[in-house]
Amino acid sequence: MDWGTLVGTALGATIGVGATLVADRLRWKREEATRKQDVRRQLYGEYLTALTRTRGRLKEVRRADLDGDERARQAAAIFVEGGAYELRYQMALTATAPVVEHSDAALRKLRDVRDRIQEGATGEELQAELHLLIRAIKTLRDAMRADLGADT
Repeated sequence: MDWGTLVGTALGATIGVGATLVADRLRWKREEATRKQDVRRQLYGEYLTALTRTRGRLKEVRRADLDGDERARQAAAIFVEGGAYELRYQMALTATAPVVEHSDAALRKLRDVRDRIQEGATGEELQAELHLLIRAIKTLRDAMRADLGADT
């Protein structure tokens, strides 16, 4: 038996298996990155939806003809039902640090709007809080788009 043939065959097999393993690893990394981005994209959409839905419902309560106690009760219920508070924890686990920072800021602004409604604020004071909330949501959306690599 010729040792050269045996060594050549073993070397070829080793190179072939090694190349396959490297290719599989690269493919797995690429698929994992895509999966993580898809998870973040889904979560970011859900979080933005929860924030804007809650903001819209709080604006409706502001306009409704309700006494102070009922307005405060409804504002609290809307904040809880909106789901943003729970999604914030998912954001903390999944999102990048800049997005988490902006998501917390947006939730704090949403909570400020709820608090002002509960305190009975109307008119310009409440409108100013709503504008701050809208700005916080826009800043969050921009951070999310940057994180996902979307064109801004």
